[in-house]
Parts: sequence; structure tokens; C-alpha cells
Amino acid sequence: MNWGALDRYVKSLIKEAGHHIKHSFFTEIEISSKSSANDLVTNIDREIEQFFIERIRRDFPDHRIMGEEGFGDDIRSLDGIIWFLDPIDGTMNFVHQKRNFAISLGIYIDGIGMLGYVYDVMADDLYSAMKDEGAFLNDIRLPNLKETTIEQAIIGVNASWIAPNRYVDNAPMIDLVTKCRGTRSYGSAALELTHVAAGRVDAYMSMRLSPWDVAGGMIIAHEAGAISSTMSGVRPSLLHQETFIVANASIHTQLLEEFIVLKK
Repeated sequence: MNWGALDRYVKSLIKEAGHHIKHSFFTEIEISSKSSANDLVTNIDREIEQFFIERIRRDFPDHRIMGEEGFGDDIRSLDGIIWFLDPIDGTMNFVHQKRNFAISLGIYIDGIGMLGYVYDVMADDLYSAMKDEGAFLNDIRLPNLKETTIEQAIIGVNASWIAPNRYVDNAPMIDLVTKCRGTRSYGSAALELTHVAAGRVDAYMSMRLSPWDVAGGMIIAHEAGAISSTMSGVRPSLLHQETFIVANASIHTQLLEEFIVLKK
């Protein structure tokens, strides 16, 4: 596979999709919910996923696709080349704010991340990475992350995980919020991963994310020097929904050992 040529192809495709999304603001957006009233989907999510899949299947018929809206393939293994696509990560932000959402795309071969992209559509910021080549913002290389401490760190975490919940013991999480420098929540896992890669926040965690939420951003964050894992400390499987944490390498282990206690 010529990964350099594929990289150029994907960047062009993403920018074209972003143009379609911006144009959608001048049309009527149809909004519905999926698993809950807060799990929103729009006709634009579906149209953008279909746009990508049409092009990928036309130009790379031997590649497989896992997309959030279900128009891709039934992925049961990581064999071969797989595109993990979230056409609009942060749909609630897209609907309510018209900003703070992104196109997220990761391309893997036999489970190894080769190309990662997160496109902040409204800011026109394209984060990208190729395996062993570094992480980039608008084709300018991001510096490697510097070491930090919990006391100096800004942690990306949703407030719902600090309140009592069925996934994680919230008492150590309260301790983390008390000890760290500050917390942030942006409503888009893909963008949160780019914030870690760019050093704007030092860690991001969630109790349930799907492969398309993190596949692209994981590659970018890794190339900047961050570590991604499940809350159990193992590599995400990319086959189903899991707990997830990405963090500056200097605090990743400490976060897992001192502040995250999963409920059985």
C-alpha cells in the first residue's frame, strides 16, 4: 500500500466532506435519537457516512469500513485494511452549537494504526498522523509532549463520571478533580484526543466509547507521545464499545493505578 498517496487522497476526501457539512447549515437538518434522547443523529451524519463509503468502495474495493451510522461492513476481526469512520463526532454540538464537532477517521492494517485524521470542520483544523512519522496540525508537525504531573495536569472528563454512576467509583475521581489543575469537557471524543496530542489537556477519559470515536485520534495522540488504553490498562480492541483513556505518558499509569476504580 502506498500510504503517502492514500494520505493525500484521504485529506482531499475529508475537506470535501467538511464542505458538505458547512453547506448543510443552509438546509433543514432532520434530527432523531438512537439509544437515548441524548444520543442524537441527523440526516447529515448519514449522508456524510454514505459519501465516504461510496468513495472508499469505488476506489478501494478490498478495504472494509466500520462506520457509526451502520452503512459500512460487519467487522468481526481486524484482518486487512479497515477504515474506522465517525462522520460527525459530537452530533449534539453540531445540532446545538454549530461548532465543536469533527470528522474522525482512522485507517488500520491488521489492527495496526497507519493513518489517523480528525477534522475540526468549523475551525478548518485538520489533525493528521502517519505511523512513525509524527502528528500534524494543518501539515505543521506537533511537538512531542513534555512530562507533567497530576498537580499540573488538565484532565478531560465528563462531569457525569464524577457523580455517582454505574461504571466507576466516583470517590477517587473526586480526589483526581481536587488534585489536578483543572478539568475540561468538549463533547467530542475525537477533538478531546487532538487536545491531548496538542498538549492543551493532559488526559481524556470516558467509560464507554466506540471504535469510530477513537480510532483516528488514537494514532494522532500516539504519534505525539501519548498513551491510549482501556481503563483496565489494555489496548482497545477496536471491535466493540469499551472504557477509554488517553494521557500524557508521564501520568497515564498513575491515573489508572490511583484514581480509576472500575465497578464490577
